[in-house]
Amino acid sequence: MKLHWLFLFLPLLLITVSCSQYDKLLKDGSSQERLAKANELYEKGVYFKAIQLYDQLIVEYRGKSEFEDIYYRYAYCYFKQEQYLMAAHYFSSLARTLPNSKYAEEAFFMGAYCQYLESAEPSLDQTSTTEALTEFQLFVNKYPSSERVKQCNDLMDELRLKLETKAFNLAKLYFQVEEYKAAIVALNNVLKDYPGSQYKEEILFLVFKSNYYYANGSIAAKQRERFAAAETAYKKFASSYPDSKYMREAANLNDRINLQLSKLN
Repeated sequence: MKLHWLFLFLPLLLITVSCSQYDKLLKDGSSQERLAKANELYEKGVYFKAIQLYDQLIVEYRGKSEFEDIYYRYAYCYFKQEQYLMAAHYFSSLARTLPNSKYAEEAFFMGAYCQYLESAEPSLDQTSTTEALTEFQLFVNKYPSSERVKQCNDLMDELRLKLETKAFNLAKLYFQVEEYKAAIVALNNVLKDYPGSQYKEEILFLVFKSNYYYANGSIAAKQRERFAAAETAYKKFASSYPDSKYMREAANLNDRINLQLSKLN
């Protein structure tokens, strides 16, 4: 029976002793002892405890040869815990503070990559998306021969698509809530900002429809001018996408435009 209780409480006792030793080291250990323990915890994947030791050590070792290794592992502790904004800060700080470090290129990339990992869905705030794009571009400019350049370019394409999608969805929303004048401006701005947009076909169709509904709801004095603008938008859409899935609907609306213009002439 006593043996049973011993096996039950022994793990708890060992954890308590281990925590006590860690706390004592954190408070009273020498720099060398704390560095050795921090590196041990890092290798074991105990990143939360390693961070507390590295917090102290980056101050104590600043300007010394061990500093860049400490700072590098410190940044990776946050990365491994999926605290990407903190990791981005420390990776970027390492790259900029120690530009000649053996870790500079990797840290520069990781700073951008952490922002990429924080990038939200297109419907949400895109601050991290724009930050990541900026940092990846700076990396490519600084290290044009790096083996990471292709990955950077691929990730930048993905990030740009998020921004493009967000801009398109916001512009489309104006159409959906029947704010047709605003929709025309917003949709054309998407094409201006993203001339090769994958949404171009739908954008041109929605620009045409927005022009049609805007003209249709206008006062008589404005209708001729606005139906003519809708007709121009139709011609641009039809010439760009003659086989579009939207063509039948577009052609029907254009017939109505021609009818209205004939009445107004």
